[in-house]
Amino acid sequence: MADKLKIKLSIADRVYPLTINPDQEEGLRKAAKKIEAMIKQFEQSYAVRDKQDVLAMCALQFAAQVEQKVIDKDDDKDNVANRLNALSDLLHEHLS
Repeated sequence: MADKLKIKLSIADRVYPLTINPDQEEGLRKAAKKIEAMIKQFEQSYAVRDKQDVLAMCALQFAAQVEQKVIDKDDDKDNVANRLNALSDLLHEHLS
């Protein structure tokens, strides 16, 4: 436990004490700042009755971003595979 770091993150007017590896600190602090900014944006843009609603929308937006990146990555892999196959066919034609 000596190599662990104790930090406190504030999200949606609540403080969360965490015990983490030191190499996680920057990422967690940045994530907390993004969540806070997103909360503020949702509260300004929509009539929000409850922090839980705002947090649910934040979770949905973050999850959608992750899923979209996975979809985009898969599309990129398919495009690269198709291009490599086309190049392989072209080389095969020229060498035959």
